[in-house]
Amino acid sequence: MKKISIGKGEIKASEISLGCMRISDMSDTEAAHLINTALEEGVDFFDHADIYGRGKSEEKFSQAIGMNPNIRENFILQTKCGIRDGFFDFSKEHILSSVDGSLKRLNTDYIDVLLLHRPDTLVEPEEVAEAFTRLHDSGKVRYFGVSNQNPMQMELLSKYLDHRIIINQLQLSITNTGMIDSGLNVNMEIDPSINRDGSVLDYCRLKDITIQAWSPFQYGFFEGVFLDNAKFPELNAKIDEIARDREVPNTAVAIAWILRHPARIQPIVGTTNADRLKGICKASEVNLTREEWYALYRAAGNELP
Repeated sequence: MKKISIGKGEIKASEISLGCMRISDMSDTEAAHLINTALEEGVDFFDHADIYGRGKSEEKFSQAIGMNPNIRENFILQTKCGIRDGFFDFSKEHILSSVDGSLKRLNTDYIDVLLLHRPDTLVEPEEVAEAFTRLHDSGKVRYFGVSNQNPMQMELLSKYLDHRIIINQLQLSITNTGMIDSGLNVNMEIDPSINRDGSVLDYCRLKDITIQAWSPFQYGFFEGVFLDNAKFPELNAKIDEIARDREVPNTAVAIAWILRHPARIQPIVGTTNADRLKGICKASEVNLTREEWYALYRAAGNELP
């Protein structure tokens, strides 16, 4: 598994991360097998959130791996906070209490990266800054980031923060390419030219903020996977062609498409199947050509100007 630099090199991590949203319903044995398979494949970055399984996913991870200080240094833990029942909450009190809850459930003294989970329009950035400073100074959190935020939202936070935003987690897959489309269709009066996110891809590259791609196999907003889906015959035909040529599963090609982008995007894969995870990790060995990358982009229904 290849390594990438997160942010400006604050963290060196596997270029593929395992998302732990769905592990809450697994047995300890099943979850341990999945996590150990990830580590064996070179995946050392694990993504959590306080709302995943209403906290049970963090608990399951800790129980399954047998968390203790001796193994804690072998991997990177990221968690998120800010989503509550029916509203978002970036208040200092909630951030601090959420982190304490995650630390307890994960049975660890520190979290490597804390992300704010989706924007809170009632955010008071001064409070976020106070919370981040207290968490960092106490040793509870080492680095910070956001999820699903546009450049101006990150600029607003950064005005007050003493700590850099090093990650922005955004939806991206071959069939969800909004952050790419507008940059290819500049100065055109067509729908793909609409800049819906403030050029977040370019902004993150300029600011050395690592983009993490969530739902890399999904189309729409959790409408289903595009792989082996009859709704996407041309795309799957092209993916399967490249998969046969490279002797890898189709899942590896889908992830390799994301890894090929020079922004050094880190996909968050959420499979709970250890064998499927092994296949996905083969993406680290696949270097798509420029022609292959654009062929997949077009096969997903995108037209080049």
